[in-house]
Amino acid sequence: MRQQAILACGECKRRNYSTTKNKKNDPGRMEIKKYCRWCGQHTLHRETR
Repeated sequence: MRQQAILACGECKRRNYSTTKNKKNDPGRMEIKKYCRWCGQHTLHRETR
């Protein structure tokens, strides 16, 4: 079953992206490098609770 995950920037802590993930295959927190429009650069985005 897919579950919604919200990603927050590691630098400014703003919640920029929302995506889905398979909780069975990826039980931990998701980490992806994505573009943050407030920082103006690619930063590490982590899944929030």
